[in-house]
Amino acid sequence: MDLELIKKIIKIAEEADISGLAVEQGDFRVEVKREKGGHMVVSQPGPSKPKEEAEEEGMAAITAPMVGTFYRSPSPDSPPYVEIGDRVEPGKTVCIIEAMKLFNEIESEVKGEVVKMLVENGQPVEYGQKLFLIRKE
Repeated sequence: MDLELIKKIIKIAEEADISGLAVEQGDFRVEVKREKGGHMVVSQPGPSKPKEEAEEEGMAAITAPMVGTFYRSPSPDSPPYVEIGDRVEPGKTVCIIEAMKLFNEIESEVKGEVVKMLVENGQPVEYGQKLFLIRKE
């Protein structure tokens, strides 16, 4: 663990007044998040998984087109856009990613069945991160 690098990451997050920041370099990964009360929390997850995990034949992944926060529904009291087992068509909204206070609807590009959700509601996501696995029809 490089303590000086972590201090720099915390300083960047504080100066930019952002709620969170994740940095990955080789096997080193650190996440800095602002919690209630303004305190910064640092976590260092284990080694990151390879970005290209083997997918079963006939499966497609819906990926995050941007960095932001993943939401399954348009508001906390609304039902999720999709559940496991739901059928999706190209153009069907499957989730929202909030980036810089803008809510971006993410649409399916394939026709098929939602077989796996790879992200929890409210979780930060990175560009290209897999959100859903779809069994293509």
